[in-house]
Amino acid sequence: MRAWVLEKQDKIENKPLVLKEVPAPEPHGKEVRIKVIASGICRTDIHVAEGDLPMGKPSLILGHQVTGEIDMIGDAVTNFSIGDRAGIAWLNWACGKCKYCLRGEENLCPNAKFTGWDVDGGFAEYVLISEDFAYPLGDNIPFEKISPLMCAGIAGFRAFRLTGTMEGDKLGLYGFGPTASYVLQAAKHLGIESYVFTRNKKNQDWAKELGATWVGDYQVKPDTRLEAGIVFPPAGNLVEFSLSQLNSGGTVVLAPVTMTPIEIKDYNNIWLERSVISLAHITRKDGLNFLKLAQEIGIKVKYETFEFDQLLDVLISTKHGEIKGTAVIKMD
Repeated sequence: MRAWVLEKQDKIENKPLVLKEVPAPEPHGKEVRIKVIASGICRTDIHVAEGDLPMGKPSLILGHQVTGEIDMIGDAVTNFSIGDRAGIAWLNWACGKCKYCLRGEENLCPNAKFTGWDVDGGFAEYVLISEDFAYPLGDNIPFEKISPLMCAGIAGFRAFRLTGTMEGDKLGLYGFGPTASYVLQAAKHLGIESYVFTRNKKNQDWAKELGATWVGDYQVKPDTRLEAGIVFPPAGNLVEFSLSQLNSGGTVVLAPVTMTPIEIKDYNNIWLERSVISLAHITRKDGLNFLKLAQEIGIKVKYETFEFDQLLDVLISTKHGEIKGTAVIKMD
Protein backbone atom coordinates (compact mmCIF):
# COMPACT_ATOMS: atom_id res chain seq x y z
CA MET A 1 0.00 0.00 0.00
CA ARG A 2 1.05 3.64 -0.39
CA ALA A 3 1.86 5.51 2.80
CA TRP A 4 3.55 8.75 3.87
CA VAL A 5 6.29 7.66 6.29
CA LEU A 6 8.18 9.78 8.82
CA GLU A 7 11.65 8.40 9.58
CA LYS A 8 13.53 11.53 10.64
CA GLN A 9 11.94 14.56 12.29
CA ASP A 10 12.57 17.90 10.63
CA LYS A 11 10.90 21.22 9.89
CA ILE A 12 7.80 20.61 7.83
CA GLU A 13 9.13 22.99 5.16
CA ASN A 14 11.91 20.44 4.55
CA LYS A 15 9.26 17.81 3.77
CA PRO A 16 10.37 15.04 6.15
CA LEU A 17 7.59 12.61 5.16
CA VAL A 18 8.42 10.19 2.33
CA LEU A 19 5.86 8.47 0.09
CA LYS A 20 6.59 4.73 0.15
CA GLU A 21 5.16 1.36 -0.75
CA VAL A 22 4.81 -0.62 2.49
CA PRO A 23 3.04 -3.91 3.27
CA ALA A 24 -0.68 -3.52 3.91
CA PRO A 25 -1.48 -4.48 7.52
CA GLU A 26 -3.65 -7.54 8.18
CA PRO A 27 -6.04 -7.71 11.15
CA HIS A 28 -5.90 -10.38 13.83
CA GLY A 29 -8.15 -11.11 16.80
CA LYS A 30 -10.28 -8.06 17.57
CA GLU A 31 -8.60 -5.84 14.98
CA VAL A 32 -10.41 -4.28 12.03
CA ARG A 33 -8.75 -2.89 8.92
CA ILE A 34 -10.10 0.37 7.56
CA LYS A 35 -9.67 1.34 3.94
CA VAL A 36 -8.97 5.05 4.37
CA ILE A 37 -11.23 7.40 2.43
CA ALA A 38 -10.50 10.70 4.18
CA SER A 39 -7.91 11.78 6.73
CA GLY A 40 -7.80 15.21 8.34
CA ILE A 41 -4.59 17.08 9.10
CA CYS A 42 -4.06 18.23 12.68
CA ARG A 43 -1.48 20.60 14.20
CA THR A 44 -0.31 17.65 16.30
CA ASP A 45 0.84 15.92 13.10
CA ILE A 46 3.15 18.86 12.55
CA HIS A 47 4.36 18.81 16.18
CA VAL A 48 5.34 15.14 15.75
CA ALA A 49 6.93 15.66 12.33
CA GLU A 50 9.02 18.59 13.55
CA GLY A 51 10.15 17.00 16.82
CA ASP A 52 8.10 19.02 19.32
CA LEU A 53 6.84 15.59 20.39
CA PRO A 54 9.13 12.54 20.28
CA MET A 55 8.35 9.79 17.79
CA GLY A 56 6.68 6.83 19.43
CA LYS A 57 8.36 4.40 17.03
CA PRO A 58 11.27 4.60 14.56
CA SER A 59 9.26 4.59 11.32
CA LEU A 60 5.87 6.25 11.66
CA ILE A 61 2.77 6.96 9.60
CA LEU A 62 1.06 10.10 10.91
CA GLY A 63 -2.64 11.00 10.79
CA HIS A 64 -5.25 10.58 13.52
CA GLN A 65 -8.47 11.98 12.03
CA VAL A 66 -9.30 8.93 9.97
CA THR A 67 -12.52 7.83 8.30
CA GLY A 68 -13.26 5.04 5.87
CA GLU A 69 -14.81 1.61 5.37
CA ILE A 70 -13.88 -1.66 7.03
CA ASP A 71 -12.56 -4.07 4.38
CA MET A 72 -11.11 -6.84 6.58
CA ILE A 73 -11.72 -8.07 10.14
CA GLY A 74 -9.99 -10.34 12.65
CA ASP A 75 -11.52 -13.64 13.71
CA ALA A 76 -12.65 -12.31 17.12
CA VAL A 77 -14.46 -9.17 15.90
CA THR A 78 -18.12 -9.00 16.96
CA ASN A 79 -19.18 -5.33 16.65
CA PHE A 80 -18.24 -4.54 13.04
CA SER A 81 -18.74 -6.13 9.65
CA ILE A 82 -17.00 -5.68 6.32
CA GLY A 83 -18.40 -2.59 4.61
CA ASP A 84 -19.21 -0.71 7.82
CA ARG A 85 -18.25 2.96 8.02
CA ALA A 86 -15.78 3.61 10.82
CA GLY A 87 -13.47 6.28 12.19
CA ILE A 88 -10.26 6.44 14.21
CA ALA A 89 -9.30 9.19 16.65
CA TRP A 90 -6.21 10.12 18.69
CA LEU A 91 -6.66 7.51 21.45
CA ASN A 92 -5.75 4.21 19.80
CA TRP A 93 -5.64 1.86 22.80
CA ALA A 94 -5.71 1.82 26.60
CA CYS A 95 -5.04 -1.09 28.95
CA GLY A 96 -8.44 -1.11 30.70
CA LYS A 97 -6.83 -2.35 33.94
CA CYS A 98 -4.94 0.56 35.53
CA LYS A 99 -6.48 2.88 38.14
CA TYR A 100 -7.12 5.55 35.51
CA CYS A 101 -8.93 3.24 33.11
CA LEU A 102 -10.98 1.74 35.94
CA ARG A 103 -12.26 5.15 36.99
CA GLY A 104 -13.12 6.26 33.45
CA GLU A 105 -9.96 8.27 32.78
CA GLU A 106 -8.42 6.12 30.05
CA ASN A 107 -6.95 9.28 28.53
CA LEU A 108 -4.47 9.24 31.44
CA CYS A 109 -3.60 5.53 31.10
CA PRO A 110 0.22 5.24 31.39
CA ASN A 111 0.16 2.42 28.85
CA ALA A 112 -2.08 4.18 26.31
CA LYS A 113 -1.15 4.31 22.65
CA PHE A 114 -2.03 7.11 20.27
CA THR A 115 -2.80 7.04 16.56
CA GLY A 116 -0.10 8.55 14.38
CA TRP A 117 2.29 8.80 17.32
CA ASP A 118 2.82 5.37 18.93
CA VAL A 119 0.87 3.48 16.26
CA ASP A 120 0.68 4.00 12.49
CA GLY A 121 -2.09 6.35 11.45
CA GLY A 122 -4.19 7.35 8.50
CA PHE A 123 -1.85 8.95 5.96
CA ALA A 124 -1.95 5.61 4.17
CA GLU A 125 -4.33 3.48 2.15
CA TYR A 126 -5.14 1.14 5.07
CA VAL A 127 -4.94 1.31 8.86
CA LEU A 128 -5.56 -1.16 11.71
CA ILE A 129 -7.27 -0.64 15.05
CA SER A 130 -8.96 -2.73 17.74
CA GLU A 131 -12.71 -2.76 17.25
CA ASP A 132 -13.01 -1.46 20.83
CA PHE A 133 -11.39 1.84 19.80
CA ALA A 134 -13.00 2.28 16.37
CA TYR A 135 -15.98 4.61 16.08
CA PRO A 136 -19.09 3.58 14.14
CA LEU A 137 -20.10 6.37 11.79
CA GLY A 138 -23.57 7.28 10.63
CA ASP A 139 -24.55 7.13 6.98
CA ASN A 140 -25.67 10.71 6.45
CA ILE A 141 -22.41 12.68 6.87
CA PRO A 142 -19.68 12.56 4.17
CA PHE A 143 -16.34 11.10 5.23
CA GLU A 144 -14.49 14.32 4.47
CA LYS A 145 -16.82 16.25 6.79
CA ILE A 146 -16.48 13.78 9.66
CA SER A 147 -12.67 13.57 9.51
CA PRO A 148 -12.01 17.04 11.04
CA LEU A 149 -14.29 16.09 13.93
CA MET A 150 -12.27 12.99 14.86
CA CYS A 151 -9.65 15.05 16.70
CA ALA A 152 -10.44 18.75 16.78
CA GLY A 153 -14.11 18.07 17.43
CA ILE A 154 -13.66 15.40 20.10
CA ALA A 155 -10.79 17.19 21.86
CA GLY A 156 -12.73 20.45 21.83
CA PHE A 157 -15.73 18.67 23.30
CA ARG A 158 -13.60 17.26 26.12
CA ALA A 159 -12.14 20.73 26.83
CA PHE A 160 -15.70 22.06 26.89
CA ARG A 161 -16.78 19.31 29.28
CA LEU A 162 -13.83 20.07 31.59
CA THR A 163 -15.10 23.64 32.03
CA GLY A 164 -18.13 22.32 33.90
CA THR A 165 -20.34 25.00 32.32
CA MET A 166 -24.11 24.58 32.36
CA GLU A 167 -27.13 26.20 30.76
CA GLY A 168 -27.10 29.95 31.34
CA ASP A 169 -23.34 30.16 31.97
CA LYS A 170 -20.85 32.31 30.06
CA LEU A 171 -17.83 30.71 28.39
CA GLY A 172 -14.75 32.49 27.03
CA LEU A 173 -13.06 31.11 23.91
CA TYR A 174 -9.52 32.46 23.45
CA GLY A 175 -8.39 32.04 19.85
CA PHE A 176 -10.84 30.90 17.21
CA GLY A 177 -10.21 28.11 14.73
CA PRO A 178 -11.89 24.81 13.86
CA THR A 179 -11.77 23.41 17.42
CA ALA A 180 -13.27 26.54 18.94
CA SER A 181 -15.95 26.58 16.24
CA TYR A 182 -17.17 23.14 17.32
CA VAL A 183 -17.16 24.15 21.00
CA LEU A 184 -19.18 27.27 20.22
CA GLN A 185 -21.83 25.25 18.36
CA ALA A 186 -22.08 22.66 21.16
CA ALA A 187 -22.26 25.40 23.80
CA LYS A 188 -24.98 27.28 21.95
CA HIS A 189 -27.02 24.10 21.58
CA LEU A 190 -26.78 23.56 25.35
CA GLY A 191 -27.78 27.12 26.24
CA ILE A 192 -24.32 28.44 27.13
CA GLU A 193 -23.19 31.89 25.94
CA SER A 194 -19.84 32.14 24.14
CA TYR A 195 -17.46 35.12 24.33
CA VAL A 196 -14.83 34.89 21.60
CA PHE A 197 -11.43 36.60 21.66
CA THR A 198 -9.50 36.68 18.39
CA ARG A 199 -7.51 39.28 16.45
CA ASN A 200 -8.34 37.79 13.08
CA LYS A 201 -11.19 39.65 11.37
CA LYS A 202 -12.26 36.60 9.32
CA ASN A 203 -12.41 34.49 12.46
CA GLN A 204 -14.37 37.21 14.23
CA ASP A 205 -16.93 37.12 11.41
CA TRP A 206 -16.96 33.30 11.54
CA ALA A 207 -17.68 33.34 15.27
CA LYS A 208 -20.52 35.85 14.80
CA GLU A 209 -21.97 33.71 12.01
CA LEU A 210 -22.02 30.70 14.35
CA GLY A 211 -23.87 32.64 17.04
CA ALA A 212 -21.29 33.93 19.51
CA THR A 213 -22.77 36.25 22.15
CA TRP A 214 -19.76 38.58 22.07
CA VAL A 215 -16.74 38.83 19.75
CA GLY A 216 -13.67 41.05 20.14
CA ASP A 217 -9.89 41.17 20.23
CA TYR A 218 -7.64 40.92 23.27
CA GLN A 219 -7.58 44.68 23.84
CA VAL A 220 -11.23 44.85 24.92
CA LYS A 221 -12.90 42.88 27.70
CA PRO A 222 -16.63 42.18 27.74
CA ASP A 223 -18.60 43.98 30.42
CA THR A 224 -19.36 40.78 32.32
CA ARG A 225 -17.67 37.98 34.24
CA LEU A 226 -17.35 34.47 32.81
CA GLU A 227 -17.81 31.08 34.45
CA ALA A 228 -15.02 29.45 32.43
CA GLY A 229 -12.62 29.84 29.55
CA ILE A 230 -10.76 27.66 27.04
CA VAL A 231 -7.38 28.79 25.70
CA PHE A 232 -6.66 27.32 22.26
CA PRO A 233 -3.38 28.95 21.08
CA PRO A 234 -0.11 27.73 22.68
CA ALA A 235 0.36 31.18 24.22
CA GLY A 236 1.15 31.11 27.92
CA ASN A 237 0.48 34.84 28.31
CA LEU A 238 -3.22 34.21 27.68
CA VAL A 239 -3.59 32.17 30.89
CA GLU A 240 -3.55 35.09 33.31
CA PHE A 241 -5.56 37.19 30.84
CA SER A 242 -8.32 34.56 30.81
CA LEU A 243 -8.18 34.03 34.59
CA SER A 244 -8.70 37.76 35.12
CA GLN A 245 -12.16 37.53 33.54
CA LEU A 246 -13.54 34.67 35.64
CA ASN A 247 -16.13 34.62 38.36
CA SER A 248 -15.17 33.04 41.68
CA GLY A 249 -14.66 29.29 41.31
CA GLY A 250 -14.20 29.56 37.55
CA THR A 251 -11.94 27.32 35.47
CA VAL A 252 -9.60 27.93 32.56
CA VAL A 253 -8.90 24.88 30.37
CA LEU A 254 -5.67 24.82 28.35
CA ALA A 255 -6.29 22.99 25.08
CA PRO A 256 -2.88 22.95 23.29
CA VAL A 257 -0.44 20.03 23.43
CA THR A 258 2.45 22.47 23.98
CA MET A 259 2.51 25.99 25.40
CA THR A 260 4.96 28.84 25.92
CA PRO A 261 5.92 29.65 29.54
CA ILE A 262 3.05 30.54 31.86
CA GLU A 263 3.41 33.31 34.43
CA ILE A 264 0.74 34.53 36.81
CA LYS A 265 1.93 37.85 38.25
CA ASP A 266 -1.14 38.93 40.17
CA TYR A 267 -2.38 36.45 42.76
CA ASN A 268 -5.79 38.15 42.72
CA ASN A 269 -6.38 36.66 39.26
CA ILE A 270 -6.30 33.12 40.62
CA TRP A 271 -7.62 33.79 44.11
CA LEU A 272 -11.22 32.88 45.06
CA GLU A 273 -10.70 29.30 43.89
CA ARG A 274 -10.15 30.05 40.25
CA SER A 275 -8.32 27.13 38.66
CA VAL A 276 -6.32 26.09 35.60
CA ILE A 277 -6.49 22.60 34.10
CA SER A 278 -4.87 21.16 30.98
CA LEU A 279 -6.55 19.01 28.38
CA ALA A 280 -4.81 15.64 28.09
CA HIS A 281 -5.97 13.46 25.19
CA ILE A 282 -9.53 12.10 24.93
CA THR A 283 -11.64 9.16 26.04
CA ARG A 284 -13.91 6.97 23.92
CA LYS A 285 -16.88 8.36 25.83
CA ASP A 286 -15.93 11.87 24.71
CA GLY A 287 -15.82 10.67 21.11
CA LEU A 288 -19.11 8.80 21.15
CA ASN A 289 -20.95 11.64 22.89
CA PHE A 290 -19.55 14.32 20.62
CA LEU A 291 -20.18 12.47 17.36
CA LYS A 292 -23.76 11.84 18.47
CA LEU A 293 -24.22 15.53 19.32
CA ALA A 294 -22.62 16.64 16.05
CA GLN A 295 -25.09 14.57 14.09
CA GLU A 296 -28.05 15.79 16.15
CA ILE A 297 -27.30 19.49 15.66
CA GLY A 298 -26.01 19.20 12.08
CA ILE A 299 -22.68 20.69 13.09
CA LYS A 300 -21.06 23.04 10.59
CA VAL A 301 -17.56 22.05 9.50
CA LYS A 302 -15.19 24.27 7.53
CA TYR A 303 -12.68 22.24 5.52
CA GLU A 304 -10.75 22.00 2.26
CA THR A 305 -10.04 18.70 0.49
CA PHE A 306 -6.80 17.73 -1.23
CA GLU A 307 -5.39 14.70 -3.02
CA PHE A 308 -3.21 12.16 -1.24
CA ASP A 309 -0.14 13.12 -3.28
CA GLN A 310 -0.47 16.77 -2.14
CA LEU A 311 0.09 15.99 1.54
CA LEU A 312 3.56 17.55 1.92
CA ASP A 313 2.51 20.91 0.52
CA VAL A 314 -0.74 20.85 2.50
CA LEU A 315 1.16 20.27 5.76
CA ILE A 316 3.19 23.41 5.03
CA SER A 317 0.04 25.40 4.25
CA THR A 318 -1.55 24.16 7.47
CA LYS A 319 1.46 25.26 9.52
CA HIS A 320 1.29 28.74 8.02
CA GLY A 321 -2.46 29.14 8.53
CA GLU A 322 -3.31 29.15 4.83
CA ILE A 323 -6.14 26.58 5.01
CA LYS A 324 -9.78 27.59 5.37
CA GLY A 325 -10.72 25.44 8.34
CA THR A 326 -9.21 21.94 8.32
CA ALA A 327 -7.26 20.33 5.48
CA VAL A 328 -8.60 16.88 4.59
CA ILE A 329 -6.70 14.39 2.44
CA LYS A 330 -8.96 12.25 0.25
CA MET A 331 -7.77 8.94 -1.13
CA ASP A 332 -8.11 8.18 -4.83
